[in-house]
Amino acid sequence: MQVTETKAEGLKREIEIVVPASDLEARLQTRLFEAKDRVQLKGFRPGKVPVSHLRKMYGKSLMAEIVNQILNETPNSIIAERKERSAMRPEVAMTEDEGEAEKVLSGESDFKFTLSYETLPAIELKETSGIKIERPIVEVSDEEVSEQVERIAQNARTYEPKDGAAEDGDKVTMDFVGKLDGEPFEGGAATDSDLVIGSGQFIPGFEDQLVGVKAGDEKVVELTFPEDYGAGHLAGKAATFDVTVKAVAAPTETTIDDETAKKLGLESLEQLQKLVRDQIQSQYGMATRQKVKRQLLDALDKDYDFELPEKLVEAEFNNIWNQVQNELKQSGKSFEDEDTTEEKAREEYRRLAERRVRLGLVLSEIGEKAGVQVTDEELQRAMFEQIRRYPGQEQEVYKMFQENPDAVASLRAPIYEEKVVDHLLEQVEVNDKTVTKEELMAEDEDDKEAALAS
Repeated sequence: MQVTETKAEGLKREIEIVVPASDLEARLQTRLFEAKDRVQLKGFRPGKVPVSHLRKMYGKSLMAEIVNQILNETPNSIIAERKERSAMRPEVAMTEDEGEAEKVLSGESDFKFTLSYETLPAIELKETSGIKIERPIVEVSDEEVSEQVERIAQNARTYEPKDGAAEDGDKVTMDFVGKLDGEPFEGGAATDSDLVIGSGQFIPGFEDQLVGVKAGDEKVVELTFPEDYGAGHLAGKAATFDVTVKAVAAPTETTIDDETAKKLGLESLEQLQKLVRDQIQSQYGMATRQKVKRQLLDALDKDYDFELPEKLVEAEFNNIWNQVQNELKQSGKSFEDEDTTEEKAREEYRRLAERRVRLGLVLSEIGEKAGVQVTDEELQRAMFEQIRRYPGQEQEVYKMFQENPDAVASLRAPIYEEKVVDHLLEQVEVNDKTVTKEELMAEDEDDKEAALAS
């Protein structure tokens, strides 16, 4: 086998491989002799089929198998021998001329093909001890816990039918049909829909117009959808809703005690309060983790600048761009609605793709040097967490993971990244800072990476 490097520009490599016809013939002869003892043909005793006859019948198909085996095995072995790492699966190119291909399969010609790939850049890791991280911390107050417990109790309260007019806080059961210019629109109708007046669940202006209605009333609600309404085809549009009131119910008195907790399936109010506190702390903890991780990645991004594999960047950009376009389509918005143009958006998300690839390579190198590993147990746990997201389809999702190793492998990357981040946080300086809830939960308007995080 002759291996010749024909291109070495930056990270790009092109390798020409020539497998002599004599090598192909030797492999074919080995296959034919192996087949001789197995093949049973009419008119021949077992093991007595002439090799020449086997070659005539199966030579081309066996040679095709040999060629495929070479294509499957050679790229990785050549790259390994060169002590390189390919950024993505190498591209293989061979002749498309049927005549030349026929000569190869007939053993009359050498088999030539080309490998094209990009290598992963060599990364010189830098000292991280100088990185300083400010970890925002919010202490959960008793008042916040009490407010949340009260909200839970109110949501769990019961309602009793009333004969009078609906007031703020009452629950109205209704049928309605939404219309634009007198014509019903998709998704604008419902039957036996419950709405608590003042809950803010419906479009602004809808609930206010239900104050005073009684069971059996028919009412036309007129309003205008907000300009920033999620469904773009409705944003800013004037609409009417034909409402038929079927029932009005008043809330019963809510109490915050052990009985309320028992109605929720808990043992006591104390247990409810603890669960609420733990939930709030968990929410704050996730927000803290996100901000700490962002600071760490920002610091690493400033420290590293190296050539990136173009195909890796292109693949990451395509993933981001598809997500952006899907979100715009679902919201019915355009780039103009976001105060930008498609060209500017492409430039911005291209930079984000480059940042992600760069940081991914840096984190991978740091993790490799530190011996970070993702265990089978961690992968299994992540897989079952994914399965639980699809109630009623658990068996189908589990089967998908069983039959698709790449799906399981895709769970590894985020686990590995978080473990490398944990490793780095032990190396850098982290200082806690008490902040308000509003400061912790505030999002940076320009934080496209967080908005597109998977």
